Amino acid sequence: MPGKAMIKKVLKYSFSLLHVDHVRLNTQWNYKNVISPYYRIYYIDEGVGLIQTHHGAVELLPGHLYMIPSYTLCNLECKDQLSQYFIQFFEDSADGISLFSGKRAVIQRKAEPVDILNIQRLLEINPGRGINRSDNPRVYEKSLYYREYQQLNNHQLPNRYLETQGILLQLVARFLEASNPQKNPLPLPSVIMDTVSYIQLHLQNPLGLQLLAGRVNLHPDYFSRLFKEYMGERPIPFIQEKRIERAQYLIITDDMPLEAIARQTGFDNLSYFIKIFKRITNLTPGQYRTQHKIG
Repeated sequence: MPGKAMIKKVLKYSFSLLHVDHVRLNTQWNYKNVISPYYRIYYIDEGVGLIQTHHGAVELLPGHLYMIPSYTLCNLECKDQLSQYFIQFFEDSADGISLFSGKRAVIQRKAEPVDILNIQRLLEINPGRGINRSDNPRVYEKSLYYREYQQLNNHQLPNRYLETQGILLQLVARFLEASNPQKNPLPLPSVIMDTVSYIQLHLQNPLGLQLLAGRVNLHPDYFSRLFKEYMGERPIPFIQEKRIERAQYLIITDDMPLEAIARQTGFDNLSYFIKIFKRITNLTPGQYRTQHKIG
């Protein structure tokens, strides 16, 4: 059974609903290089679609649930017809560490009857939360629209807000179960949890392997292997991904120059920042900012 520490760790997360709706899509739902600062959950009730990531292609099939964690680069495609319920929401945690940190890949689960009831109930108690402008992410993924929909959460009655949170927690839990490898059923070691928290809080500072290993009194090689075992990648690629995720957030929420964003996310060289940003997102920082601007 999980201990109190694990329960407190999980319950520190909350979710902010952006959109929920039921839509019918066709071949116009064909978008490349989508990378969003929020989560998506799909329940497919008819038709077939496709999500492509660098991990491979995932077919969207009726009777299944799919989650795309935030900052997961993907292509969305429908070759004929697709009927889906979709939910989009932001994740928030006290230390900035995602429940799915290091797992930026599409997760699939067979839908249970309670999942379908939960999604339909979420839609019922959150009317008018669809995307009325377009199904194109380049149209609706704007910082102004994020604020507009998040404000709706502030006007919810307390009972509706709590019920919305409860449903989102139940749905996320289904994917959290699927994302935990059986080979690693134990909680993260304290040295890894401490390191991930330190990275998140010090992205603007130098973060080398020697420094991180020295903080937890481990040999750099052993520390690097241990980090990869639990986080899925070595410390330096992990740091780069977290820095770029932070940069994406700053780009869509702040008008500061890219040079300043690079400095705030730990890059002292603008050209290197642009190189890493494009490698992870397939877009330059300037292209990403243009994509998220109104107009």
